[in-house]
Amino acid sequence: MTSAVTTDTSARPGYGQLLRTPGALGFVLPGFAARLPFGMLTISILLLVQHTTGSYGSAGIVAAVTGISMALSAPLMGIFTDRYGQTAVLLPVVLAHSVAVTGLAALALLDAPLLALAAAAVPAGASVPQVGPMVRARWAAKLEGSPLLPTAAAFESVTDEFTFVVGPVLATALCTGVHPAAGLVTEATLTLLGGLLFAARRAGQPKTHAPSPTGEKRAFALSFPGLRVLIFAFLGIGAVFGGMQVSLAAFSDEIGNPGANGLLYGVFAAGNMIAGIAMGAIAWKIGPRRRLILGYIGLTAAASVLWAANSMILLGALGLVVGLCIAPALITGYTMVEQLVPANARTEAFTWLTGSIAFGQAVAVILAGRLTDAHGSSFGFLVPMGATALALTTLLALRSKLAPKAPSRIVNASAQEAAPAPTTPVTSQVTDRVTVPAKGRTTTRTTASPASRDRVNERGIGHRVPVTVD
Repeated sequence: MTSAVTTDTSARPGYGQLLRTPGALGFVLPGFAARLPFGMLTISILLLVQHTTGSYGSAGIVAAVTGISMALSAPLMGIFTDRYGQTAVLLPVVLAHSVAVTGLAALALLDAPLLALAAAAVPAGASVPQVGPMVRARWAAKLEGSPLLPTAAAFESVTDEFTFVVGPVLATALCTGVHPAAGLVTEATLTLLGGLLFAARRAGQPKTHAPSPTGEKRAFALSFPGLRVLIFAFLGIGAVFGGMQVSLAAFSDEIGNPGANGLLYGVFAAGNMIAGIAMGAIAWKIGPRRRLILGYIGLTAAASVLWAANSMILLGALGLVVGLCIAPALITGYTMVEQLVPANARTEAFTWLTGSIAFGQAVAVILAGRLTDAHGSSFGFLVPMGATALALTTLLALRSKLAPKAPSRIVNASAQEAAPAPTTPVTSQVTDRVTVPAKGRTTTRTTASPASRDRVNERGIGHRVPVTVD
């Protein structure tokens, strides 16, 4: 269903070269349209429920139930997608989500009790379509082994952050300027239309991985320890998103300017987007594990001073810095999935990371909502500080798990589902590995054998694979 990318990579990898990849725009544009509404969901729930109940704590609970439901269902959706294909999963999901979100909005307007709102939030969250992981899986399938893959990860992060710039601003404008439920109704409508459009674009979808007829067990993404470490890191990132959403909304109310919430969150997300653009344009010479750790140290430091902001200008500046620090950790984590997880579980892996962000965001929304109700917005900003510090500690303690120690294991896991046994000698298809010690570190350099290089050139791939030391 997909083949390796055939674009020339003799030039330095960049966004222009990435978008010239054959067939890329066919799924990039519908994918953007399909996930734009996701940036509206949490803030729309917060604003609507806070309007009808008068409590950020209650609004935080409903939004958190939505996020937790999404986090729990996302990996299952990823497993089904890897097995049955993206279109087969998306069609029923976007229909269910539109109905569920509309029902949640109706209950809120009818002043339903908190328990009923929380119950309605379960299907609304569980049915969030995992379009972002699906787009990333299409890039991973098309660019496998290409130096353009980190650029694709950066591009996707920029796309995500653009939705989080536009989404909260649009939702806030609709909820405060049109009707408190207008944000959710618009989110449901756009999800349905965008999801159907993306599902209709079948070209470029990764191949499905049906159960083995021999009964061989499929490796689940969570069985790879490196992914489990990334999940902890992404929980902290999700807590930053959730804590910022609640605390910025409360801060805007405290200064008597509720409309400033969308602007402040937009500045925060714009910082993430700017850093994401830079991440994709840089030819990195340090390994992804080190980039992830350094990025997370910066994020933790930036999140630790948010509570001290006492003016809109200062908070906007600090939010911008926090946004700038998120992108390095977020993009690098997504990029590492290709090294840590085989292709037959990659969509599932991406949904675990997306789900962990949602789960971290949900827990942060509850905690920040309670703290802001009781003590004000400054206490809500303590949630991102504590969450990132805890995640950084875990990341440092388990950083050895992030090294792709067994590349052959990852290759073989997906190769078992590929073509039948080759008829040509195996030695003509393998690569030569040379281990070179350098000042206490080990660099593994992979070079293709002459026969394999000939076949690669016949297909027109010929990517240069940079060697990095982590």
